[in-house]
Amino acid sequence: MKLTFLGTGTSQGVPVIGCRCPVCRSSDPRDRRLRTAAMVEAGEVRLVIDAGPDFRYQMLRTGVRHIDAILLTHEHKDHIGGLDDVRAFNFVDYPVIHRIDIYGTERTLKAVRRDFSYAFAAEKYRGVPELELREIDPQSPFRVKGIEVIPVSGRHSSRFEVTGYRIGGLGYLTDFKTIGPEEVAKLRGVDTLVVNALRQAPHDSHFSLGEALELIREVRPRAAYLTHQSHDMGLYADLEPRLPEGVRSAYDTLQIQVKE
Repeated sequence: MKLTFLGTGTSQGVPVIGCRCPVCRSSDPRDRRLRTAAMVEAGEVRLVIDAGPDFRYQMLRTGVRHIDAILLTHEHKDHIGGLDDVRAFNFVDYPVIHRIDIYGTERTLKAVRRDFSYAFAAEKYRGVPELELREIDPQSPFRVKGIEVIPVSGRHSSRFEVTGYRIGGLGYLTDFKTIGPEEVAKLRGVDTLVVNALRQAPHDSHFSLGEALELIREVRPRAAYLTHQSHDMGLYADLEPRLPEGVRSAYDTLQIQVKE
């Protein structure tokens, strides 16, 4: 199974507009982070996790011509804002139309219906995205083209829930602030764990670096990767050598093999 990091940045991305900090002025391409998203390829099945405002460019950069489904972690705009660009995949083989399955919790899909209401209108105009919404129960596994997906629930904050996913030997979490022991148990035995780490200092709605490392120690994957990093995390070249053995800072376009 192959995992591609489509984006590893926060809701603002890196560089941040107008910022002159060393990270935002860095010439190292690993310090340039689009909004967080990933692509999982298992055999012939291709799944994308989240479709934020950078979705179009992320897909162009990979060069893929089809995707089978999009798994949404939650309803914030940096994770659903690019769904309109799914229509490129819908009509790539026109007149054949490929509807794209969008998986998410009830709350997340409600936001998709609201924000992209024109895609669900009784009388749609030509060329709108063709989205097939598929509600998930965060406590129940589901299958996409024969691939089992296990939801992993957590809290983004006291106000917002968030859903991570286990797919075979991969555990993928983003925008988590807290996670219960029963959900951590779903991650035990993964080969690779991806987890958000916003910055080194504590934050009220995202794991800090220390909190992410604590979860990694608890799950004990073979390899772990940090994602959803802000410019406050510091330069990639400074951070990477200081991480524990087996833990890496992910960066955009990084591709890894995950043992299933």
